[in-house]
Parts: sequence; structure tokens; C-alpha cells
Amino acid sequence: MISDPVIKIVRLRPDADSDIPLPRYMTPQSAGMDICAALEKDIVLEKGAFTRIPTGFAIALPTGFEAQIRPRSGLAAKHGIGLINSPGTVDADYRGEIMIAVINLANAPYTFRRGDRIAQMVIQKVYHARLEVAEHLDETRRNTGGFGHTGK
Repeated sequence: MISDPVIKIVRLRPDADSDIPLPRYMTPQSAGMDICAALEKDIVLEKGAFTRIPTGFAIALPTGFEAQIRPRSGLAAKHGIGLINSPGTVDADYRGEIMIAVINLANAPYTFRRGDRIAQMVIQKVYHARLEVAEHLDETRRNTGGFGHTGK
């Protein structure tokens, strides 16, 4: 049985951000931990605009793991808020503050407030593949069929 990885986490501004919850699973079977905004003041994000929102924490992932930063479905479906690089990847050797790169895809401004749940973090195993140069690839039924090749 594979054990769950242990991830070290540090609050970067412990006095200022003690009220901000650390990432946590909201239900027993959640795949992602919700991440909260560690804002000093509200941020109004105009339609089409993007910004980075601080979280107030840094992590140390074990070698062989990554943290994927994904949008929250409620923010996307209800307010048109997404992540610029979804999913974002936090590598095992990164030790800086986790910042959430949000974008407003809606037709109205959206206000982010201190403590808002703004993204989720999913921990994944990473494999380092070896590339092998070949003169050709084996053919498949799909072969070179690209975007939309199976129809509508």
C-alpha cells in the first residue's frame, strides 16, 4: 500500500495571516485542498483582467511529486473566474510563495476578499520519462488525426 506523501508547509507571514486557513480538504473524498486568499485588501478584477493572488504559504513537496493548482468549479461556473495556466504546476524544488494566477472571463467585475477560497491544490505523483529518438512511429487507427478528427 502506498502511503500518502507528507508535505511541509510554512506560513510566510504568520502574524499577519494567522486568520487565513491553510489548504485543506473540504470533504473526506475531495481530490483537492481548497486554497484561500491572503489579501491585505479587496481586489476588484475587471472583466478580461488577470492578477496574482497571494496565499501566504510555501510548501516543500517530496521528490517525485507535484502540486497542481486548479480552478474552483464554483468560481468558474458562477462567476467566470479561472486560472491563467490551468492547471498550474508547483515543482518539488520550488520553495517560494504559492501565488494564484486568476483571470476574470465574465462580463462583470469580480471582487476577491481576504480568506476567499480561490483555487484548489491536487498532489500528484510525477514520472520522469526517457525520450528515445526514433526514425518513425508505429501507426494507429487515429494516426495523425488532430483537433476534431472524430467529428463534432
